[in-house]
This record gives sequence, C-alpha cells and structure tokens, in this order.
Amino acid sequence: MRTIPGKQAAKVVRWSSLSRIGAALAALLVVMSTPVAAHEVQPSVLNLTLQDGTALVEVEATIEPMIAGVDLNGLSNTNNSDLSDETDRLRNLPPEDLAAAFRDDWADMQERLQLRVDGEAVPLDLQDVSIPPVGDPALPRVSTFMATADLPPEGPVTIAWEPSLGAVAIRQMGEGAEGYTAYLTSGGESDPIPREGGSTQGFGAAFLSYISVGFEHIVPLGLDHILFVLGLFFLSTHFRPLFWQVTAFTLAHTVTLALAALGVVRIPAAVVEPLIAASIVYVGVENVLARGLSPWRPVVIVVFGLLHGLGFASVLSDYGLGAQNFVAKLIGFNIGVEIGQLTVIAVAFLIVTAAIRHDRAGERNDPLAYGYMVLSFVAAPALLALLSTILPVEGLTPLIATVAVLCGLTAAALVSDGEQSYRQNVANPASILIALTGAYWFVERVFL
Repeated sequence: MRTIPGKQAAKVVRWSSLSRIGAALAALLVVMSTPVAAHEVQPSVLNLTLQDGTALVEVEATIEPMIAGVDLNGLSNTNNSDLSDETDRLRNLPPEDLAAAFRDDWADMQERLQLRVDGEAVPLDLQDVSIPPVGDPALPRVSTFMATADLPPEGPVTIAWEPSLGAVAIRQMGEGAEGYTAYLTSGGESDPIPREGGSTQGFGAAFLSYISVGFEHIVPLGLDHILFVLGLFFLSTHFRPLFWQVTAFTLAHTVTLALAALGVVRIPAAVVEPLIAASIVYVGVENVLARGLSPWRPVVIVVFGLLHGLGFASVLSDYGLGAQNFVAKLIGFNIGVEIGQLTVIAVAFLIVTAAIRHDRAGERNDPLAYGYMVLSFVAAPALLALLSTILPVEGLTPLIATVAVLCGLTAAALVSDGEQSYRQNVANPASILIALTGAYWFVERVFL
C-alpha cells in the first residue's frame, strides 16, 4: 500500500468526514420524513350495487381528512399535511357530530365522488352515515356512508373518484354474478360497469392493473422493503450471490403473500410490522460483521421473505381484491413488487459503481468525487425542493434522501486509499444507517 503525503492525507480525511457527515444528515432526513403508523392513510373501499334502475353506493373510508380538505393523493400519513390539526380535531368528534359535519360537506363531496352514465353525472342522495365511537384518536376511524341514485333507462355506469380522496378499491356487488373490481391508486374513473352480468375487466386487464399497484408499494411507498433489499445488495455486489439472495427472498414472500391473500394464514399487522423492522436491523448488522455470504444467510433471508410476504398481503387486503380475476391480480401485484425491487438494486448499483471500480483499481478520483458531492449536497436537495412543489408525492422525500446518502458515501470512497475503500466508506456506513433506521421503526411500531 502506497504512503500518502501529509497534506494529501489530511485532504482525504476532510473529504471522507464531510461526506459521512452529509450522509448522516441525509439519513436523518430519511428517518424523520418516514411517516408514523398511527395516522397512516388507508385506501377507501367502494361497493357498488346496480339493481332495478337504482344504484347503491356504499363507501368505507376515513372521512375526517376528506371533510378537512386534505389532499390524500400520494400522501401516506395525515401528519404530513398542513391540515393535520383539523383532521385530528375531527377524529375526536363524537359520532353524531362527525356525521353532521359529513352531511354538511356532502355537496362538496358529490363534486369529488360522482356516479356517471354515458359521461353525465347522476345525483347521489346521501342515505346514511355510520360512524364508530371515538377510540384512540391517533388511530384511523373507518366510517361507512351510503348513497343512492336513480339511473337513466340505459347505459353502463362509471365511478369517478377525485385524486384528492386518495386510493380506492371499487367492487361491484350483486347476487349470482362476478362483479367488476378495480383499484385506483390516484383516483380517476373506472371502466364502464355493466348493469347486469359479469365484469368487462378481463384477466389481462386485471393482471396489468395490479403490476402498477405492486410497483408503487415498493417505489415510492415501501421504504422498509427498499432498505431490506439494499441490505442484501451491500453485502455483495457480485451478481451470483446477489441473485440467489433476491431469488430466495422472492420465493419466500410469494408463498406467504398467496397464503395470506387467500385467508389461509392470518397474522395481525401489529406483529408483522415490528418483525419486518427487526429483519432490517439484522441484515444491516450482519453486513458489517460478516466478511462474506455466511452459510445461514439464505435461510435467514427465506424466513424474512416469509415475513415481508405477510406485509405485502396486508396491503392487498386493504385493496378489496374480490373473487374475480383473483389469480391475475395476485400475480400482477407480485410481479410489480419484483420489478420495484430490481429497480432499487439497479439504481443503487449505478450510484455506487464508481466506488466499486475505485476499490478494485486502488486510485483516487478527486474530480469525480467533487461531482458526487455536488449531487449529494446540491442537486438532491434542489430536486427535492422542486418536486415537492410540482409533484407532492410523500414517498419521494426518503427516496431522494437515500440517493443523497449513497452519493455522499461514494464521494468518500473516491477520495480514500486502499482496497477496502468501498466496504469501509460505502457498504458499512450504509448498512449501519439501514440498521439504525430499522431499529427506530421497531421501537416506533412496538411502543409509539
């Protein structure tokens, strides 16, 4: 190993320290921007019954943020809204007062939720609002409201759901028929729903629609799953061991995802979510302590894959899959998850590939390090500020912060000497940050 002159060595230390401080600050942003579970936004479920020229619309939803005017599109936690105080006030209202507030807001609600025939809105008459008693005000309170409409003589029906109302699962109810089902991640309009007979949505359409649902659950909303996959990546960037780890994880979570979605296995989210956080801690810690892929690593990954599959299943249960095209939706969702995971690995590799090459070549690259520092300290924050104004999707904040972390750590590796620069400056610090984030989530999900 060659000796570094005094001034040059000091420069290396300063750059490495600066990069690591920047990475730590960005990681803190990731943790602080991650939503707590207590005020998380849940998708609504809309049941539609068409019979004898009448439509019955029954919606199960957390109506407090809707009344408060919170824009739920891309939001996973109401605490991150400017109207969170009003939402919390409504959470504490007795059922009769909240029902009265919803009735007062019904005229506005009809502009956001519409039943249409041949493109024309049909008035919905509010019939009933059912509000559970006030429990823990920090937890979502799922209410139910019902409305009816007199339909024109002919024409299929569509449901228009404004994006500000968040995600919704639409299910056509009725006796003796396979009804239409769909999941609108960011609002929009359903396909035309026939008044009689089966759904117009075929196997292929259902399959394709749930690929996007699965991908979205990883990118940008599944930060816990992203960190677990990154933990697999940082232990070894070589294709073969990484391939077997990801394959074992995929097969395992596919099994429990299918079993839980079919109702064969049922484990409360209060148990599954802390264990998922613990799996993130384990992977991060083992990355630092291990010197390679241990014999028990694949077994551990399979166990953790089973846990993550249960987490995915809890998401699917919120979407109201229905009986029709169930297999298509399940496969589509799982493929979307895999595409999301592979995307995470590909992006991570592209970011740190300069550090990996430097580790193998053993020569510093100061100009490239400057570029990575600019990406970490200037470009990433500027991009976050820009996107937060034009595309307020909450999951983008931790994703961009994660990119800033990797850029800062890569810069530290590029100004370091030695064959272990990638491990010392990228893999180990990133794994420690992953473990700390998982530990924070575990404490939060168990005690907060």
